[in-house]
Amino acid sequence: MNPAGPVDLAYPFTGTWLVQNSPADRVPSHGTRLFATSFAIDFTPVDASGQSAPVTLASLFRSEQPERFAGFGRAVMAPASGLVRAARDGEPDHAAFRGFPSIGYAATQARRVREGWVGLAGNHVIIEVGGVFIALCHLKRGSICVQPGQLVRSGEPVGRCGNSGNSTEPHVHVQAMDSADPGQASAVPVSFAGGLPRNGTVVAV
Repeated sequence: MNPAGPVDLAYPFTGTWLVQNSPADRVPSHGTRLFATSFAIDFTPVDASGQSAPVTLASLFRSEQPERFAGFGRAVMAPASGLVRAARDGEPDHAAFRGFPSIGYAATQARRVREGWVGLAGNHVIIEVGGVFIALCHLKRGSICVQPGQLVRSGEPVGRCGNSGNSTEPHVHVQAMDSADPGQASAVPVSFAGGLPRNGTVVAV
């Protein structure tokens, strides 16, 4: 059963991050209710100019290595104290796709959906917080530093921002669920520090 209101979380990072696919703008935020993503939100790390990576003529026509992006490898922290229920590592950080390459990448999304939760989430951590399960997705391969059964405190590092799973550029996807199994769970609304930022907001922590 969902809580009476949103589960309030701390932002799972420091620095500046751009808000995308926010449930403050639409629900379901990602255009689907699959895998309990109705209230999911994305945070893309950006530099001081508000860019995730410099846009060049080349970036409009070919894929880019994730290392070019400002936030690739930035620390991702537990957004609340709780119990780690799942930790997946080992999925590759693939190329990033902007401009015309993103169109081709979108055409392959059905394949990732068929692969299930891991195909979409990539490397991820799920933390149980008071009966709600918080998933942090698209983490960098080899960066997961927690394991199932481990207690974590809010602000404790759990991994690093990556580009694994269904991701066009390095970012962190956050969602809350009423079960540790995303295939069976229902989505739970979230808030951050008592509010929910809209698309296009740059959050500085």
